[in-house]
Amino acid sequence: MIKVRNLKKEFIQGQERTQVLKGIDLNVEEGEFVAVMGPSGSGKSTLLQLLGGLDIPTEGENLINQNNLNTMSEKERTIFRRKYIGFIFQNYQLLPTLTVEENIAFPIHADGSLTREKNKEIYELMNSVGLKELGRKRASLLSGGQQQRVAIARALVNHPTVLLADEPTGNLDRNKAEEILGLMSKFNRESNQTIIMVTHDIFAAGFANRIILFKDGVVDQLISRKDEDYAKYVANFMA
Repeated sequence: MIKVRNLKKEFIQGQERTQVLKGIDLNVEEGEFVAVMGPSGSGKSTLLQLLGGLDIPTEGENLINQNNLNTMSEKERTIFRRKYIGFIFQNYQLLPTLTVEENIAFPIHADGSLTREKNKEIYELMNSVGLKELGRKRASLLSGGQQQRVAIARALVNHPTVLLADEPTGNLDRNKAEEILGLMSKFNRESNQTIIMVTHDIFAAGFANRIILFKDGVVDQLISRKDEDYAKYVANFMA
């Protein structure tokens, strides 16, 4: 599903060059739920932006279903993202003056393909994430947990091949976080959704099938959830 080879990213500010990613090699299979963890500044969010085509690397390959995002034009990447990639952001990035239903439908409007059948799908999706009674409510009036549910529904409305989540539970308490993670796991299981989630939370990482530990711009370790000592190892790594 996702193949990354020798992925590097550096930022230039004046005479100063900062290398954030220093040559990442990574494979993610279809239907995997992967958590990416590591200290602040280790390159996790930068990797997510590159995987989603929001930025391009300094060097290396980034392929999704054998499509190389790095060789696409900006317009081609935009179209590819809209069709195949869903994003869940930590700060939700909803349009506050629009209703729940309008926020979820926004990616479809962008494609100009809002049909009666799509409207039915939107209602079904709202129901599946617990927003059935809130469709006409403005996003600015929702709680944090409700806003994150809207963000998840919006990310899934076009049935993306890959779902990328950047600290999706970072602003939520434990109970709300567990609800959101449960929803993500549900779509992963039932729709074979491929998910890559950046998180600092060991609890959140426990919902993933595999954990990728980042350190100083490189992959330090890969850990399977089947490893009985994974929580202890990750806690020591993050300390």
